[in-house]
Amino acid sequence: MTQSPTFPESVERFRAGLRACGASGEPIQLDENAHTAQAAADGLGITRGQIANSLVFLADGKPVLVMSSGGHRVDTAKVSAAFGGAEITKANADDVRAATGYVIGGVSPVGLATSLPTLVDTFLAQFDTIWSAGGHPSWVYQTTYDELVRMTGGTPTDIGE
Repeated sequence: MTQSPTFPESVERFRAGLRACGASGEPIQLDENAHTAQAAADGLGITRGQIANSLVFLADGKPVLVMSSGGHRVDTAKVSAAFGGAEITKANADDVRAATGYVIGGVSPVGLATSLPTLVDTFLAQFDTIWSAGGHPSWVYQTTYDELVRMTGGTPTDIGE
């Protein structure tokens, strides 16, 4: 008899979020934590651009989620324009955990503690497959751009510098 894998609580929440939005895949565990896009890409043997970073910013003090390609930096002026000219600042670790329920490095696109307005980087559309965090810094999830947009209810937006 084969035992089913044991998932950390945050990964279970992510898995429940996947099921709730009709996604069919499962997160996988990397050998090492992937706190950065480069670490995740190295662990998966892919380009950094295929990593969908889940970044939390504050738009006029309210948290928003930006799903950006690990291949470039986020242009906060473009994020501001997408949110009607809001002042955009980086969220701190406490803000991130309060808004998402996840630690930095493990913020996933679904299973969030609160509903967040979301932008999805159009740069990610060029890849057949992309990878996001799976609720924990050592867990990742393979998806497609179209599925990411659908799962998050996000707005496709050019947000790269």
